[in-house]
Amino acid sequence: MEKKILITALIDEDLMPEALALLRSKAEVRFNPYGRALREEELIKELRDVDAVFAGGDPFTERVIASARKLKIIARDGVGLDRVDLKAATEAGVVVTIAPAVCESVADLTFGLILSVMRRILIADRGVRSQQWNLRRKFVGRDVHKATLGIIGLGRVGFGVARRAKGFEMRVLGYDPYVKPERIRELGVEPTDLRTLLRESDIVTIHAPLTEETKGLIGAEEISLMKDGSYLINTARGAIVEEKALYEALKKGKLAGAGLDVLTVEPPLPDNPLLKLENVVLTPHIGNDTVEAFRRLSLQATEDIIRVLEGRPPIHAVNPEAFGKRRS
Repeated sequence: MEKKILITALIDEDLMPEALALLRSKAEVRFNPYGRALREEELIKELRDVDAVFAGGDPFTERVIASARKLKIIARDGVGLDRVDLKAATEAGVVVTIAPAVCESVADLTFGLILSVMRRILIADRGVRSQQWNLRRKFVGRDVHKATLGIIGLGRVGFGVARRAKGFEMRVLGYDPYVKPERIRELGVEPTDLRTLLRESDIVTIHAPLTEETKGLIGAEEISLMKDGSYLINTARGAIVEEKALYEALKKGKLAGAGLDVLTVEPPLPDNPLLKLENVVLTPHIGNDTVEAFRRLSLQATEDIIRVLEGRPPIHAVNPEAFGKRRS
């Protein structure tokens, strides 16, 4: 019987031509019929006879994985794993892979948000469009050059941001309890604890995964430690930051601004107060949404899918012990 691959990742076909050609040479390819992340029941239905899934932000719960009896691999279209029950996948013999090719694109967007919020680019743009050319005082921002940048989470994205910061001659502080201090220093980043990072940084940027440990990591107490007039950037996961505390700090002027590519609820509800603040720059979770990133990540996911379907171990597995394990 022909193998079947389901693509739930929301990538236009014309942005992944090479990957699609390779996948179609090996199996029947189906696409997400909903135009959004699938819900649990929808995913159970769509995965019924599927061997591999090229996955977006869909909920791969224990129930979903248990029901997908033929599934051998979940190839994520990024590096986040908070929507995948990794324990259930491993126990079921389903390999989970990531696409680290997206990391440089996320690092680029991070700096785009830093520049936008600190130089008040969007506010200035709106001013020009409404004939406020001479209200330059309203558009006065802050220098990024030689500012102190604090990076929470020093995986691939965090280190990518650190490399870019060196071009701005920034002092870079880093906090990651899972990375050895000597590894952090290799890139010219100063390893430190979280409280020191918050106190000394002009900009704090978050690049940690969402786990039970990091959920709500930045709340009212942590924000109170930050410099008056500092900035917060989040391109990781919305739930790492307590949005109510962030809103209050931005509204009262404790923080000068924030750049957010992620929110706790996506898309945001209409009554989310962050939507009404002028000192917040918001983007719709587009960290890896570039032509180049889509091409790179689709090829990485495709390579891992084909390897698993051919009985070879994948390259970017986060649970390699699941490879070759028989489902009970």
